[in-house]
Amino acid sequence: MRWQVKYALNNMNEASDRIKAEYVEGDLIRIEAKEQPDVLALISDTYTMNKTLVEKYVKESPSIDFLCGYRKDCVWEGEAIYFLEQNKIGWGNYGTLYSAALEGNANFAEHKVFFFAARLIHQYGIVKNAEREFDRVFRVTLKNGRGIRIGLIPDYEPTADNVRSLWDKFGPLDIAWNFNPNGKPTSAAKAVGEELGCKVLMTGDIKGYLQSL
Repeated sequence: MRWQVKYALNNMNEASDRIKAEYVEGDLIRIEAKEQPDVLALISDTYTMNKTLVEKYVKESPSIDFLCGYRKDCVWEGEAIYFLEQNKIGWGNYGTLYSAALEGNANFAEHKVFFFAARLIHQYGIVKNAEREFDRVFRVTLKNGRGIRIGLIPDYEPTADNVRSLWDKFGPLDIAWNFNPNGKPTSAAKAVGEELGCKVLMTGDIKGYLQSL
């Protein structure tokens, strides 16, 4: 049994008496939650979820309800996300899996860290289309035809390093969105954003800024 599977089982079984997890085989576990359907989950230790890899996982284990990227810094590519959603397979981190099992929506769950911001982007009336390039990066087309690239930062108080790391890892951005509802970017983070040509904004500023473009 690989390390990530062992940790997932231990954490799940110690978390609550409402939920029980058991080992199946390979990287698969089965989760039973009270009054909810069982969940067959694949627990991966990869750093990057791309389409080729998730297609391989699904081909080898076609009955899975959820694919879990156990590593905290696991990155999901957009094509992998769309493939899983089309096949009614949930995706995200361990916390997402745990919540989804308790709520009975494992097949449709998505990474809980980025869920709020991902939904909010589509609700803005000035957005025509939003293409997900990564779990935390969207290419947005506004109704006026303007295209912008938005990166998500979940940290409570984003630093200059948070902004620069996001840019370096995922490419040039027009907006670095600190979507933590209680977050507030540091002045250094905003300064680095200006240096890079990227606005560092909080949730309350996003809609107004998009309307100004």
